[in-house]
Amino acid sequence: MSTPSYRVKISGLGTYVPDRLLTNADLEKMVKTNNEWIMERTGIRERHIVEKGTATSDLGARAVECLLRHMHLTPDDIELIVVGTVTPDMFFPSTACLIQNKVGATRTWGFDLSGACCGFIYALTAGAQFIRSGAHRRVVVVGADVMSSIIDYKDRNTCVLFGDGAGAVMLERAEDGEAFGIIDFAHEVDGSGGPYLYMPAGGSLNPSSHETVDKNMHVVHQDGKQVFKYAVRKMAEISETVLKRNNLTAHDVKLLIPHQANMRIIQATADRLGLPPERVMLNISKYGNTTAATIPLGMADAIAEGRLNRGDLALLVSVGAGYTVGAVLVRWAF
Repeated sequence: MSTPSYRVKISGLGTYVPDRLLTNADLEKMVKTNNEWIMERTGIRERHIVEKGTATSDLGARAVECLLRHMHLTPDDIELIVVGTVTPDMFFPSTACLIQNKVGATRTWGFDLSGACCGFIYALTAGAQFIRSGAHRRVVVVGADVMSSIIDYKDRNTCVLFGDGAGAVMLERAEDGEAFGIIDFAHEVDGSGGPYLYMPAGGSLNPSSHETVDKNMHVVHQDGKQVFKYAVRKMAEISETVLKRNNLTAHDVKLLIPHQANMRIIQATADRLGLPPERVMLNISKYGNTTAATIPLGMADAIAEGRLNRGDLALLVSVGAGYTVGAVLVRWAF
């Protein structure tokens, strides 16, 4: 008996960012930096930062509630929750469990997925398989991170980059004859890049101790030059891979929605693909790098600005710690 295969569409979107802003002017008072230096190197003007005691599951739950409200659905309509995050509330239970409880989705199951800045599109691809196979009809995919919880605000090379936020999408089966939905994906990992972007302690290799705290091992460590070079090359390469496989070129793409890590990375990727600025989503100035939340936040702003509409071909692309690499090609459904 053949296995069913259904086209999967993104049918709804919800996002959430905390109210508190951390501006470049604020950072000037905390670390040796200035607005001009930050803007020139990153393109970031401000980021949203949680209040103390606010966890990733809180942001994720707010994004899911926003999604359900916009779609006029209830928590009982959710069959599966897949969460992409590198800042879970705790090792266990999973953030998916905590979000499930907070939104009251009593008929669902779920799990977390760690893909760093590729967390959302990895989770999107994983969640889509449950729709494609016919196992589920509605799957919620969440990308959420509280990066401020693992940042050293004395390190000007990392503290200027990151913000907090969350986004959630609904995946559903496309109707018969409907041309909308996820067309294809391509993903890679390259573990040799591990030493260039990582948090050294807190896991089984270096369990939490006075020594790991004293050595500042519970925060993000990054070799910016190495990450920059790899990201510029692989964002373009993975985009070209998924386009070529579908007999498309960058000129067929209405909007590139890249991970918002650095304005210069995004611009270099667009140049390699031959895409003009009006066909590239760039909102890093408002949010900074929210890791797994950047692409859903990019989707939301693109819709609000009238740059992403029903029937448009969009390309989601990201590179993250690991290294992780991914691209998802989608025909927008709403």
